[in-house]
Amino acid sequence: MRLLGSIFVIFLFLSCLNDKNTPLADQPVVVDTTTIPTIPPIPSTPAANCSADTVYFQQSVLPLITSNCAMSGCHDAISKKDGVILTDYTNIIREVKVSNPTSSDLYKCLNETGEDRMPPAPAAEFSLTQKALVLKWIQQGAKNNSCSNTANCDTVNVTYSASVAPVLKTYCVGCHSAASPSAGIDLSTYAVVKVQAANGRLIGSITHAVGYKPMPSATSRLGSCEISQIQAWITKGMLNN
Repeated sequence: MRLLGSIFVIFLFLSCLNDKNTPLADQPVVVDTTTIPTIPPIPSTPAANCSADTVYFQQSVLPLITSNCAMSGCHDAISKKDGVILTDYTNIIREVKVSNPTSSDLYKCLNETGEDRMPPAPAAEFSLTQKALVLKWIQQGAKNNSCSNTANCDTVNVTYSASVAPVLKTYCVGCHSAASPSAGIDLSTYAVVKVQAANGRLIGSITHAVGYKPMPSATSRLGSCEISQIQAWITKGMLNN
C-alpha cells in the first residue's frame, strides 16, 4: 500500500510539471487593459460634394483667418499677440461662442474700428461678404468641416476673375496685398499675378514643389480643384478674363 501511495504522489507531481511546461500558445492570454493607449478617432472623410448652403471651415474660414490674422507679429504660434493663436481649428474655436455667434470674439474683432479693428491697418479690412461668411460658419455650429468638389471641378471654363482671383483673395492676399506685400509680392492685381504665374513661382508654391516656398503655408495647401483650375488658366495663356 505504501508503494502504491508513493507511485500516486509521483504521478501527481509529474502531472503538475507537465501543466507548467504547457506552451504559452495553448494557454489563455490575459490582457492588462489599463495599459492600452486610447486611439484617437479617425478624422471624418470630407463630404464628396460641397453644398452651397454650408460654410466649410477648411475651405473657407481657415484660409481667411490664417492669411489675414495668423501672420508673424500677430496671431501665429510664435507671436500669439494678446495670448491668441489663430493658426488652426483648436485655437480658433476658443474665440467662438456657438450659443451667441455675434458675441464671439472672432466675429466682434472683425467689426471693430480704429486700433481695435482686426486685421489692423494697413492690412485691408474684411469685406462684408467675408464677415458674413465667418458669422454664418459660427451660426452653423462652427464645425471643423471640409468638402471636396473634385468630381464637379470645371477646368475648361476657367477665367481669371471667376476662377483664379477669388482663390488668391481667400488664401493669399491677406499676406500679399498692396498694404502688406510679403516678400514684396502683391497678388491683388492681375499684372503681378501674371508675372508670378509666368515665371513658375505661383504654381510651384501652391503645389509645394521642391525649391519653392510652400503656400499658403508648409502645413496647408490649396484643394486639388483650385490647383487644377489655376494650372488650366496658366496653360490657356493667363488671360485677364
